[in-house]
Amino acid sequence: MSTYRARILAASLVLFASAALAELRVVHDAARSRIWTLESDGVYLQEGAFKKRFALPGWTYVKEAYACAPALAIDARGAAIVSSNVIARLWRIDPVTSRVTIHDPSLDADAGKDVGFTALAFAPDQGVFYAVSSVQRSLWRIDPLLGRAQKIPLSGALAGGCSLSLERTKVRRTVVLCALGKAMAQAVYLAPDQRSGYVHNQSCADPRVGLDIAFRKGE
Repeated sequence: MSTYRARILAASLVLFASAALAELRVVHDAARSRIWTLESDGVYLQEGAFKKRFALPGWTYVKEAYACAPALAIDARGAAIVSSNVIARLWRIDPVTSRVTIHDPSLDADAGKDVGFTALAFAPDQGVFYAVSSVQRSLWRIDPLLGRAQKIPLSGALAGGCSLSLERTKVRRTVVLCALGKAMAQAVYLAPDQRSGYVHNQSCADPRVGLDIAFRKGE
């Protein structure tokens, strides 16, 4: 185990010892009239007056001092996907069956490094997830079954990676992502084959405005 991982896992134990709950992410699934909230003790689903909590077995994360918060996203079937910001592990919550499954996507690069995903965005046209590791400042492409993660080489490192969104315009043929860090937002233009990307240090649409991701106040 690397020194970094040992340090952040120790910090996780301190974090979980706290009785105070932290609201880490909120996602509004408008198409299905659902609100998903990721808190320090699990995931909460709100549908009208109905509210249910889902535990995340073995879930580990660290506070903002070490990395951006874990990610929360919705897949094509309306299931919630939760990440760890410590390791490359994902949890899928099916709201219909109430089943929680754990997935360890195989990484095609950065073996032995601490790759935890801090931003997830589902691309319906491509049928894949794009993910960011704020610690490694890297971009990844994850298949819809959550079995494989492919690192996308970039022209430069990402400045942050606390949130990720897709550009909604259909003007460009290529996929354009907006990666939001704590200090700036960067546009990422993917090649047509999605095997590489160009990072443009220019302003892009803030994914927290008008989209489905909200941060806990103060983060």
